[in-house]
Amino acid sequence: MKKSLFLLLAASFTFAGCSVSNNESKASTDSSSVVEGASYNYVYATDIATLDYVFSSRTTNSVHYTNFVDGLLENDSLGNLIPALAESWEVSEDGLTYTYKIRKGVKWVTNAGTEYAEVTANDFVTGLKHAADVNSETLYIVADSVKGLGDYVDGKITDFNEVGVKAVDDYTVEYTLNEPESYWNSKTTYGILYPINEEFLNSQGENFGSVSPDSILYNGAFILTNNTAKSVIEYEKNELYWDIDNVFIDDVKYTFNDGSDPDGLFTSYQEGNFSLARVYPNSAGYAAVKKAYPDGVTFSQTDGTTYNMTFNLARASYNATSKTTDKEKDSTKAAVLNRDFRLAVQFAFDRAAYNAQSVGEETSTEALRNTLVPPTFVQIDGKDYGEAVESELEALDSATWSGVDLADGHDEYFDKDKAMEHLEKAKEALAAEKVSFPIHLDIPILETSEIGVNSAKSLKNSIESTLGSDNVVVDIQLLNDDAYLAATYQATTGTASDFDISTASGWGPDYQDPSTYLNIYNSRTGDMLTTFGLDGSDLVEGEDVTADAKAAVNFEEYDALLDAASAIKDDEDARYKAYAKAEAWLLNNALQIPIYAGGGLPRVTNVVPFTAPYSWSGIAADKLKYVQLQEDIVTTDQYQKAQDKWDKERAQ
Repeated sequence: MKKSLFLLLAASFTFAGCSVSNNESKASTDSSSVVEGASYNYVYATDIATLDYVFSSRTTNSVHYTNFVDGLLENDSLGNLIPALAESWEVSEDGLTYTYKIRKGVKWVTNAGTEYAEVTANDFVTGLKHAADVNSETLYIVADSVKGLGDYVDGKITDFNEVGVKAVDDYTVEYTLNEPESYWNSKTTYGILYPINEEFLNSQGENFGSVSPDSILYNGAFILTNNTAKSVIEYEKNELYWDIDNVFIDDVKYTFNDGSDPDGLFTSYQEGNFSLARVYPNSAGYAAVKKAYPDGVTFSQTDGTTYNMTFNLARASYNATSKTTDKEKDSTKAAVLNRDFRLAVQFAFDRAAYNAQSVGEETSTEALRNTLVPPTFVQIDGKDYGEAVESELEALDSATWSGVDLADGHDEYFDKDKAMEHLEKAKEALAAEKVSFPIHLDIPILETSEIGVNSAKSLKNSIESTLGSDNVVVDIQLLNDDAYLAATYQATTGTASDFDISTASGWGPDYQDPSTYLNIYNSRTGDMLTTFGLDGSDLVEGEDVTADAKAAVNFEEYDALLDAASAIKDDEDARYKAYAKAEAWLLNNALQIPIYAGGGLPRVTNVVPFTAPYSWSGIAADKLKYVQLQEDIVTTDQYQKAQDKWDKERAQ
């Protein structure tokens, strides 16, 4: 899973979705301007929580460790899967066995850059076993795929040799699946299928993958040399890297930034301290950006990550609240469980105005997303997946969704008339429950993030002005970094999720199938249930205290739709249509409100356009491998030429 943190400050420091290139698709730049042995410098907003790359699900960790360890395959500039540690691979005729030939001579090195051992096939077996033994956050990606793995995790078998992964010899690793998966190879770009050296793992014990640079070995393009909390994260190029000719950056430095001075990013860029800088068209300092670089503000491409707003369906924590009575708490709980109330909030939320706080009025709608799964993520009978969702949504409630257009790039939901219509329905139903108005909705916001605070104020204004503050009040809870993360993005259980509504998190795909998005809300095993204030019934010990909330919104219907889609293995169009039904259910019930895609952000940059890997899914697109820096700022003309070239090659 790629659980993404919704922080507007540093949202552009990764390259996922920002376009890319490879040896066959050179970027549009003068080669003489490319910096040899460049240093890449920017900011980060959230500390690394773990380096255990087969365990973690959070982008704030994986964006770093994908640079330290390679897997079997990676992505090229056009999103194709290409060899990394696997030189080649074969698939059996029945689609159940994948055999990978491992590249000889790849070195594991320590954080000091000293050779430790050669990468072998057994390292991939060790990696998957470790993931199962530590109950990886990302086991769901492969637990039902690899033969016997689910039984091993559940304790039905205790011998890992019975699991469908084995080292045939030192340079051949084989995976046996339960069912054919046309998208299996895309899973190899995720950390859970990365290798681990068994001897080193045993020597580290529980220390393996801690935040210390010496807690892992490295076979990737870079080595972590410094990881100081709320201060700095630094890498150096791995001089023993197997593909060093494609590493154009010598060192990397991320400096901690709490978001309190957005314009300071551009100032540091001008001073030569940063390789790029996010800029903010609504800020006081933007005039200086345009004066210095009138043709130098470019926008990153949107990607597969969807950031959304979620409702807490079973709130149990009230450390950050403006509510003063149990009556207020009970009224909010009842309202949030009412579909019409959630729809009223959705139709009252001006997402374009919200986004404008970050990107400016002119481009406020370009990155807006109206679905959880991007509408062009897969094709069904030659048409976009989103078109199937539109049909299913209209079938569920034609009065609400007639003529719905779910394409990216516009706000399909903001509608004051619909908002009031659903509010009146909600109030009529809630009157029987003796709910008192106004309903107070707590939303936690990082207090140091100027843009985040302004965005929350915009959300508050549009909802209250549309629905009336006598009906709904949005209470902004300003929290410090630790409290904000604990209440939202890093909440370990549903009961620890401390909000009524939250815009703290998003989701990026792990592999190329709609299930990678929609399974996150499976009420039994979903990895993002905490953003609904829920716990997975298959994961909790003892009673599921959130069961009543699940029943109140009929989550069993959603689970049944997921099960039906998952069971379709041999017909991709039928499978995707079935997942479109599940997505329509999710949208119709307004449990989560999509806001916008990852990317689509204004910046000034010296990163050569289209020199980073590209992919909808996995974490390989976050690699700094292949990335080049140039001496001067990227102009809008340079970027557009590179974009046109890339689009043409993608189409081919």
